[in-house]
Amino acid sequence: MIYITGATGAIGSELCRLLANENIPAKAMYRKPEQRAQFTALGIEAVQADFDNHQSLKKGMQGCDRLFLLTHPDEKHFERERSIIDLAVEVGIKHIVRISTADTNLSAKLAYARSHAKIDHYLRSMPVLWTILRPTGFMQNFLESGRLIAKGILPHAMRDGQISYIDLRDIADVAKTILTEPSHSGATYYLTGPESLTVKQVADQLTKNLGFVINEIHTDPADMRNNLNNAGLSAWHIDALMEQFNIAANGGEIDVTGEVQRLTRIPPRSFGQFIIDHKSGFIKN
Repeated sequence: MIYITGATGAIGSELCRLLANENIPAKAMYRKPEQRAQFTALGIEAVQADFDNHQSLKKGMQGCDRLFLLTHPDEKHFERERSIIDLAVEVGIKHIVRISTADTNLSAKLAYARSHAKIDHYLRSMPVLWTILRPTGFMQNFLESGRLIAKGILPHAMRDGQISYIDLRDIADVAKTILTEPSHSGATYYLTGPESLTVKQVADQLTKNLGFVINEIHTDPADMRNNLNNAGLSAWHIDALMEQFNIAANGGEIDVTGEVQRLTRIPPRSFGQFIIDHKSGFIKN
């Protein structure tokens, strides 16, 4: 039985769908009562729990031998996931599959890269089997700019830097494979899409697949920071994003890997395919 944290998010919900389609036993963790219905519709078991309530987590993990670990990075990221790992070991989880990030490094300036690195190091030190997945930038992040893209504008602060964007559905595909095959413990996999793209190339693909011109506009870092602040992001998150933009602008992102296809035996989705599949997410804005 697989216990799934982050089950209501994009990766977790897709993982639940994949497991349900193959009748693989799993428990989906949810926090709000209204979230239960999406799992009931799939025919997958759902348990209400909260990361701040250790008893609810322990109760939910009972009877499970594998854990899919994914939580949103913030100032309490390391402390939260360390506690979850401790609880998992305590209740007898045998294998933890964790979503990290490709930029992970203990000395990184990027805040969530440091927290991911600390968690990865902690997980590897524990008496439990583990597999760490380190994806690059998410294609789905462009949907957050859907309102501006619908107006023909794609602002950015990455100059000519390239990112090997990955579709979140491919991360879920890999996670399902790792959770249901016995040969991946002790491995760290770097996951990317099939191509490395500049923002100009992203804008060109949006133009081609949406049917109207999208202009990429390089934004001054101070203006970008102000835009993020106006969007309601925390100072911690804004600092992390600005550093992420700086890393990409200076060519610090990883190149394409072939891990998605090697692990799932299916090619990763292209950015063009992602746009086609999510066209309404751009147009309706």
